[in-house]
Amino acid sequence: MKLSFKRIHPDAVLPAYAHPGDAGMDVRSVDSLEIAPSRRALVHTGLVAEIPEGYEIQVRPRSGLALKYGVTVLNTPGTVDAGYRGEIGVILANFGEEPFKVSPGDRIAQLVVASVTTAEISETNDVGATDRGDGGFGSTGKA
Repeated sequence: MKLSFKRIHPDAVLPAYAHPGDAGMDVRSVDSLEIAPSRRALVHTGLVAEIPEGYEIQVRPRSGLALKYGVTVLNTPGTVDAGYRGEIGVILANFGEEPFKVSPGDRIAQLVVASVTTAEISETNDVGATDRGDGGFGSTGKA
């Protein structure tokens, strides 16, 4: 599958897989900003993607940022639909105790390409019973 990107900012860097076989490719910031603790910010990538029909790009956190700094992607995984032709932005949230600085070229998230299954929607007056029934969070009794 071919995934094409257009750079719309002079500091934009094409996403890249760090290792053969990786599911996610690193995407980098074109912004210079600071995110205070308990705050969030939209970080620009300077990239527009041309995603083939039947696929999406999922925007996911980087585990190193989460572990070391308490910084993650809000609304994760974020979805970039095939029909979207705007700039890819990443909503970073700082759950850490210190301000987090973002500089141009910093790896801020991972992009994962995924197949999209489109459901046929119908209405029904009855749904089948299951063992779980309408049990929600904590319904299995396990912590």
